[in-house]
Amino acid sequence: MSNPCEHLDQIHDVQPSADGCEDCLAVGGRWVHLRLCLTCGHVGCCDSSPAKHATAHYHTGGHPLVQSFEPGEEWVWCYADDALLKVDGLPSRSHP
Repeated sequence: MSNPCEHLDQIHDVQPSADGCEDCLAVGGRWVHLRLCLTCGHVGCCDSSPAKHATAHYHTGGHPLVQSFEPGEEWVWCYADDALLKVDGLPSRSHP
């Protein structure tokens, strides 16, 4: 995978905002998979989840990069570029 993304400068050393989808936890919702915003640490649910909170966070907050928050997955997605990325040097992360 190459990195056709110009947003890598928006990656920060973030702490996850929650152990599950922050927004689903607030309203009693459910999720399928989790994504971690690499700009602010917001944990949101994927597009296979009913509420699609990770994508909603991109649209409202403008933070384009999310890292999978699933065990064993080490990829990054850029919403702005619609691109799957391999970013070297990021810590491996997953929810408990």
